[in-house]
Amino acid sequence: MINEQPSPILQINDLSVTFSGRQGKTQALKGVSFSINKGEVVAVVGESGSGKSVTSLSVMGLLPDSAHIDGGTVNFFGRDGTRHALNSLSDESRRKLRGREMSMIFQEPMTSLNPVLRVGDQLTEGLLDHGMATKANALNIARDLLKQVRIPDVERILKCYPHELSGGMRQRVMIAQALACDPALLIADEPTTALDVTVQARILQILRDLQQGTDMSVLFITHDMGVVAEIADRVVVMYQGNVVEQGSVTEIFAHAQHPYTRALLAAVPKLGDMQGLKWPRRFPLLSAPKNGANKQSIAGDEPHTSAAGGDQKTADYDAPPLLDVRGLRVCYPIRSGVLSRVTKEVHAVEQIDFSIWPGETLALVGESGCGKSTTGRAILRLVGSESESIHLEGKEITLMRDTPFQAVRRQIQMVFQDPYASLNPRLTVGFSIAEPLLLHGLKKSLADATPVVNQLLKSVGLDPSHARRYPHEFSGGQRQRIAIARAMALQPQVIIADEAVSALDVSIQAQVVNLMMDLQRDTGVAWLFISHDMAVVERIANRVAVMYSGQIVEIGPRDAVFSNPQHAYTRRLLSSVPVADPTQRALRNFDDVEVKSPVHPAGVQIEKLKYSRVSEHHWVAQG
Repeated sequence: MINEQPSPILQINDLSVTFSGRQGKTQALKGVSFSINKGEVVAVVGESGSGKSVTSLSVMGLLPDSAHIDGGTVNFFGRDGTRHALNSLSDESRRKLRGREMSMIFQEPMTSLNPVLRVGDQLTEGLLDHGMATKANALNIARDLLKQVRIPDVERILKCYPHELSGGMRQRVMIAQALACDPALLIADEPTTALDVTVQARILQILRDLQQGTDMSVLFITHDMGVVAEIADRVVVMYQGNVVEQGSVTEIFAHAQHPYTRALLAAVPKLGDMQGLKWPRRFPLLSAPKNGANKQSIAGDEPHTSAAGGDQKTADYDAPPLLDVRGLRVCYPIRSGVLSRVTKEVHAVEQIDFSIWPGETLALVGESGCGKSTTGRAILRLVGSESESIHLEGKEITLMRDTPFQAVRRQIQMVFQDPYASLNPRLTVGFSIAEPLLLHGLKKSLADATPVVNQLLKSVGLDPSHARRYPHEFSGGQRQRIAIARAMALQPQVIIADEAVSALDVSIQAQVVNLMMDLQRDTGVAWLFISHDMAVVERIANRVAVMYSGQIVEIGPRDAVFSNPQHAYTRRLLSSVPVADPTQRALRNFDDVEVKSPVHPAGVQIEKLKYSRVSEHHWVAQG
């Protein structure tokens, strides 16, 4: 609850931050000022590169060596009322505050979870370090936290390493870790980016309950305006390192004053926009005005929305399927005992069938850990799998040896979920994009590939001069765009996009989705679009396959699945989508049924699902 006389817990006054690099100095923050009161949730919104994450890192004292605070103050008021001038604190004093009084959920879990420590050790580390619990009590707290964030098979996950979990599962572990010490201020940098809508809705409810029950304050950085409407008390809008507007959530959504804020709200995809439309349709875009337009925004760069394009009629259903997958199954062994025998198996994907036609976008949706990413990786042989058959253009590819399969990899490319983990930190982004062209012999030298690299960077909204930079010099959203440019370099027939737009703000998300559609229109490429963002799926997909616990429980044309969902999980998924309207904020009811564990004794065969026909091409699992 917000107090009648608000007392601040965080005050940021005139904060300016500059980064030094080989290209000179870049001012990331230009006199940023705002405050957070006790028990208040303040959402900071804006496109990637606007300074949202830099603001949070400044508060936590985690800015890199290349950053310099030019001016301004950051004051934090602890639970005992003590004022801490964060800019002038010693490293040891900051360390004592972090975790216990201030905690942070980072945007990319693999950069903040220790790869050599088990999940259980990482969850208990902060509690033990700050002397807040004994080892036994800390483990019990860790179990409760994992249950709160809806992780199944808690005992097994406690013993896992981060690389053994899916992206969404890692994100949930990190959220649990941040909440462990019950901090007074929680900074959440895109905390629900990698989560499906059902888990996201639960996490938002947990954060809201904690905030109301303990007077915890939350600085919530996000690009999802639906999440902002669901959880925020106040909104701070950032653009090009400046705070351009701030106010209560109802004021911002109903009476936005700044042109950028209005354009940002107009670009938000809304579930139901495509109802009754058969074909996918482009997003309206945020774009700069033409000469002579009203220039009220910063640097005379006022954005506005352009109209969406027409129907995307690229899918050719008269042709045979481009990719046909039958009986795909992925199991991970669990070894135990003195002889390290396989005693159990994690059934990540269980005998699924689907086809993708030329020029089609098939969306694969479902909660994190359900097997979506594993499905994409299995097709490319990045994980071991079994299948009855996988045909690409009618050719069986499951029997190919590794060397002939390289040609298949040119035809099927993948955009990975975590761009920082998939880009080599020692290579410039220009070389990373050029590398596939050189490996497959399409270009003879880096100089020969440079014009293509420059064009690809332009196509995803980046400047060609960025080719000389390294991955760590970009924001999370910018890194995702680089990964997409790299996948597009070979002009493949099928691109598997694993949460390809989840890290992007709405304006860039719309631009990249339209870019995907343009590529599809120009080249006939098919997309396997793995996502948890149902509003984006509604825009881009021809057909939708809903996965639950490793199996496809419903599949059909997008309009049929969205307007007439038959499976209980599909209905739950759609009802959990946050609505970008704070006046429609509703208290959600969650079932507390234990999440189904994918672990089974070794050798157990799960019966393949049988399906009932709902309507033409719309099928739902029986039982």
